[in-house]
Amino acid sequence: MTANSRCSAAEPPGLETQRREIESLLREWELRAGDSWYVVERRWYEQWKEFVETGDQNSSSFPGQIDNTELFEDLDSYHLKERLVENEDFMLVPAEAWHKLLSWYDMVDGQPPLERKVVDLPSTLKVEVYPVEIFLCLHSNMENVITVQFSRADSIRSIQRAMCEAFPVPPGSECRLWMKSSDSTCERLRNVYMCVLDACLSSGMTVILETRNADGTWPSSRPQIMRNSVEEQDSYRGQPGVCGLTNLGNTCFMNSALQCLSNTPPLTEYFLQSSYLEELNFTNPLGMKGEIAEAYADVIKQMWSGRHYSVVPRVFKTKVGHFASQFLGYQQHDSQELLSFLLDGLHEDLNRVKNKEYIELRDAEGRPDQEVAEEAWRNHRRRNDSVIVDTFHGLFKSTLVCPECHKVSVTLDPFCYLSVPLPVSKERVMEVFFVSLDPYAKPAQHRVVVPKTGKVSDLCSALSEMTSVPPAQMVVADVFNHRFYKIYNTDESLSCILDRDDIFVYELSELEEQQEEQVLLALYLRERSHYRDYGSGSSSYGTSLFGHPLLLSVPRSSCSQKALYNLFLQRLARYVRPPDPSEELEEEEEEELYKTQTNGISDEDEPEDAEKAGPSQTEPCCGDASANSQSDDTTTVEPRPVINHTQPSLDQSNADTNNGPLSQTEPVCSADANTTNTDDVNPCEGPSGTTDTSAEPPAEQPQPPCETTEEEKEEDKQEEACSPSPPANEQPAKRKACLKKRKSLFTIQAVNSNGTTERGMGEGGSAVSFSSQPYVAIDWDPEMKKRFYNENEAEKYVKHASMEVPQQQTTVQLQECIELFTTKETLEDENPWYCPVCKKHQLATKKLDLWFLPEVLIIHLKRFSYTKFTREKLDSIVDFPLRELDFSGCLLRKSLSNGEPPSRYDLIAVSNHYGGLRDGHYTSYARHKDNGQWYYFDDSKVTYAREDQIVTNAAYVLFYHRQDKIRIPTLPAPNTSPASSTSSASSTSQPANDITSCKDDDAELGAAAASSSSSYVTMETD
Repeated sequence: MTANSRCSAAEPPGLETQRREIESLLREWELRAGDSWYVVERRWYEQWKEFVETGDQNSSSFPGQIDNTELFEDLDSYHLKERLVENEDFMLVPAEAWHKLLSWYDMVDGQPPLERKVVDLPSTLKVEVYPVEIFLCLHSNMENVITVQFSRADSIRSIQRAMCEAFPVPPGSECRLWMKSSDSTCERLRNVYMCVLDACLSSGMTVILETRNADGTWPSSRPQIMRNSVEEQDSYRGQPGVCGLTNLGNTCFMNSALQCLSNTPPLTEYFLQSSYLEELNFTNPLGMKGEIAEAYADVIKQMWSGRHYSVVPRVFKTKVGHFASQFLGYQQHDSQELLSFLLDGLHEDLNRVKNKEYIELRDAEGRPDQEVAEEAWRNHRRRNDSVIVDTFHGLFKSTLVCPECHKVSVTLDPFCYLSVPLPVSKERVMEVFFVSLDPYAKPAQHRVVVPKTGKVSDLCSALSEMTSVPPAQMVVADVFNHRFYKIYNTDESLSCILDRDDIFVYELSELEEQQEEQVLLALYLRERSHYRDYGSGSSSYGTSLFGHPLLLSVPRSSCSQKALYNLFLQRLARYVRPPDPSEELEEEEEEELYKTQTNGISDEDEPEDAEKAGPSQTEPCCGDASANSQSDDTTTVEPRPVINHTQPSLDQSNADTNNGPLSQTEPVCSADANTTNTDDVNPCEGPSGTTDTSAEPPAEQPQPPCETTEEEKEEDKQEEACSPSPPANEQPAKRKACLKKRKSLFTIQAVNSNGTTERGMGEGGSAVSFSSQPYVAIDWDPEMKKRFYNENEAEKYVKHASMEVPQQQTTVQLQECIELFTTKETLEDENPWYCPVCKKHQLATKKLDLWFLPEVLIIHLKRFSYTKFTREKLDSIVDFPLRELDFSGCLLRKSLSNGEPPSRYDLIAVSNHYGGLRDGHYTSYARHKDNGQWYYFDDSKVTYAREDQIVTNAAYVLFYHRQDKIRIPTLPAPNTSPASSTSSASSTSQPANDITSCKDDDAELGAAAASSSSSYVTMETD
């Protein structure tokens, strides 16, 4: 047999040529990672060498077909034998040499070529003789396992491709792989471009392939979907994209942002078509290894599957918190802040630029704007190229001018959204209640205009113009829960007062030049309970605050019990009826009575009792709020108001212990006052109570608005509201009444700012400095209060003419906000600009101009205003157009001759915020990309919306789509009438995203317009 007949592939060259070509390739070929080399059995290779060296074509040493039989364990599996040694059992030849030998000598039928890859091991390159042997299976059928060998240099995509061919995977299915090691732990193989070696795949491991379900979920992590039953959820078929998002706990901000992005057509179609899979950037150090993009894609595909009422974005929330720690937990956040993070994260995860080059930015230096703009955009795209840049990025021009050398610096910078300011008013409207000195005048509610950065004195001055009361005779206080939350100094900032605080302004008596020193007393009203509080360890009575507190200016000489009693009766004359002579109660002579010992002071007139009472009896009533017998437990002590008034001091040296009950004879606020006889003033036997301006009036009476605020003070106030006033402990003392005495309507007692007395206050006769406690309570017996206190009258108030003037809702045009954005401004002290000519930081003037706008323009309305003096949310209505928003007058580049896009936009989505600075609720309006219908998204609930509902004072972030990119809806708009919408969802039970409700509730919607056919929306505060 000749060599020609043995060689079936091609006519071989001469033997010398064969030897020279193969040896040259073996000698010169270098190992390169990823190259293919082939394993040849050494015996055959040695015989071939002997054959070509003889130079005789008819030599008996002809090797025949390439035969690797000796290298296999068996000829069924063609597995290599273990522990084969190079150059002893086999030879390695490069791919080019192998293909030459194969073409000259062919191969034994049935034997596979033993191709092996060069792998880049740590510090060395090596031909991988023994590849990785991996078990492959589907997630849906993990019993059917096949074994396949892969080189360590093979990519994960090659494994996925092999699995799709080996298993019945429908074409076009979206797949993902999991790596399962021997300890049964699974890990995602995210980067399909990574090689087997880098993915740490080793022999014996299992790779599992799963395909996405039709509803957008993955079999391995099917989320908790809101549904009544599995069958109902699986059978539900709704409009894709009309899907709610479950509130996981204060995540309405996230849901609102996601709904707006979900209804941004170019971005949503990019993810629905799985275009992101080819552009995931797993190596970007600024990105999130593709995890944010994958998590967002999962949410979008579930929402647009048409198979869910509502999706639970728990995995997405976890990923966001993992990469942005500020969103960890379940605190309230800003939807625009999340939107900013998400767009940046998606951009970096999908950046087509794998290795960012360093680019030095240049100043304009007098060059034409067009040239500078083209250079800036080109440089930006060299480092940033993604679907986010394609869709959301525009360019604006920034001009800085030095105030000294007039150096002009011009740069053109990219932007992802426009944060436009709202015109801020320098004034604010406040509603306050004015309490006159005239005891018969009802409190009057006034509406005053004050400077936003003003002080409390400005409020007094504005109120003075309406009341003709000098500002010096006014004291401003915040009343909450029948007590003073804070008494303000005149130099305190008005920013401390929130719009919904209950502010009372009290008129004080005029201070004459020769008049003695005045003491500012805060007066509370308390009602004694019917039952004793035996749980406190003493037979004390509980008290509760009621009615409106008062502030009074009292001369020091008038601080005796008698004087204060008469003064209080006079100030309360409008709603406290003095008893007629026939109604006055007298106590029987020589009758044994249980008297109430208040503040450690006896109610009897016997000198020996006064002596037994100890030092606490000699203390003025206002000075010692509770003696050893008093034990008011209070768990919440309110911060004491700061009052710039003279505080009386306590002096016991002049106390007369031999002149009757000291609670009557001693001055309450001054130790220098003369003592009086007990017949003049009769202390009340019952304990006392306290009052508040916001006590509930009867239904037919008007009520001052004493609601809690939603801002900084709310938590403190609620704590106080929840903690009941502790009982004022009083010990009954068995006495003999020596004289007939008149009972007073109430008793007077010193208390703390909370309206209570702490346990142990004044125990053992110790004095408490009155300078720290200018609060007095008058305590009412329930029966006395019922007879002489007119609750209806106490709650009445009148409205000043200023309250009748309707408040105009501030409305600004969106165009005004954009013009304000492009207005020249001077930099603040905290943000100076470094002038390269002056070589120092300067407060330069800055002007921003729009150069070109993106396909989808996001406009952020800066409703939250933070300055050195104020923090507020601007509730102005911004009138933004739903169609034909024209930027042609704002763009510097106005020429459209080069096929440049137009500058007209239509609205596609709005993120709304209801509430104040520290709390609130986010919702969104969005226009469906397929049917053109507007929907209102409120967490898991979705309802139809009308266009006249969209413009409200809650609009926070606006999404506009350029008109040349808007496509005509492919589906007819749904019929939003009640009958049709009810029938449209009647195939299943009522869905969670109730599209069927068509009642109007604009108050809850926050919409300005009222209509009879709008969707019903339930507003919830997070």
